Amino acid sequence: MVSLKNDRFLRALLRKPVDRTPIWMMRQAGRYLPEYKKTRQLAGSFLDLCFNPKLAAEVTLQPLKRFDLDGAILFADILLIPNSLGLKLEFKEGEGPLLETVENHSDVQKLYEGDKIHRVLNPVYEAVSLIKSKLNNDITFIGFAGSPWTVATYMIEGKGSKDHQKTKAFMMNKPQTFDLLITKIIESTVEYLSKQIESGIEVVKLFDSWAGSLPGSLVKKYSFDPMKSIAKKIKQRHPSIPVIVFPKGVGANYIEFTKEECFNCLALDSNLPLEWAKENIQKHLPVQGNLDPSFLISGGDMMVEEILSIKKAFSRGGHIFNLGHGITPNAEIKNVELLVETLKK
Repeated sequence: MVSLKNDRFLRALLRKPVDRTPIWMMRQAGRYLPEYKKTRQLAGSFLDLCFNPKLAAEVTLQPLKRFDLDGAILFADILLIPNSLGLKLEFKEGEGPLLETVENHSDVQKLYEGDKIHRVLNPVYEAVSLIKSKLNNDITFIGFAGSPWTVATYMIEGKGSKDHQKTKAFMMNKPQTFDLLITKIIESTVEYLSKQIESGIEVVKLFDSWAGSLPGSLVKKYSFDPMKSIAKKIKQRHPSIPVIVFPKGVGANYIEFTKEECFNCLALDSNLPLEWAKENIQKHLPVQGNLDPSFLISGGDMMVEEILSIKKAFSRGGHIFNLGHGITPNAEIKNVELLVETLKK
């Protein structure tokens, strides 16, 4: 059983009474904050920032100094896993991540395993320990990783993609190789999240940001099943650690994810109708979400109305307020303040 520590975030995950809806935001430490920009410049590059424990800790804590939030999420990136597997990674301004690709079975077989992975990721674990030592006892510390499907798309495409045609062709033309790749990502992700937990993480989240690009018939095989495998292995090692999963864009396939006991909470994207999500998802599992991040650009009465609609829809309990995806660089700080203020009222 999780130790509750007077912590509304963990209480909501367990459907315990809370004094108010807990709040945190995906990408809450990021480019919309001027202090983040300064720290990023000091680090030299985004990857250097991820692998600098002191600066990664500083960035993780920055939004907590501005806003009354209930969760801190580790500052890292989902592509640290393929980087630790031996693929070269860089982040270019204006282009985003550029990753060395896997092209064939031999490439997948040569990916690193075991201690080689941890040697690359040790700075992340150091950052976790440092952050944990600085957090207040009533703020939940969230670790994360990308889902195998989403990570695989980058390992095959080499960068972000709108349609993932290259990945789908690889999956369909080289099914055995693709399945081996998914297996290797599962194994490395379990090791990565386990080390995060051992270093101080209290909740883990799996981001399947590109799950919506899968054909509906393959959501179970390549989104649900790999995340289930990771969650089960994590639970075997760390039974008390809650697991949140985010299969963004899968629509009615969200229902499939409510059937698995090793998932403690489902993060909802902004496209899901509130009443549908209430009846088909929250009835079975606690939920997280799902304000559209664009409201943090526009703000105003419309944003307040949307926040209150979400809060009302999920008022039966087991709700963590969040966004339907990550906060954007052009979000207004005053609108984040208004969001928190509205929920605290």
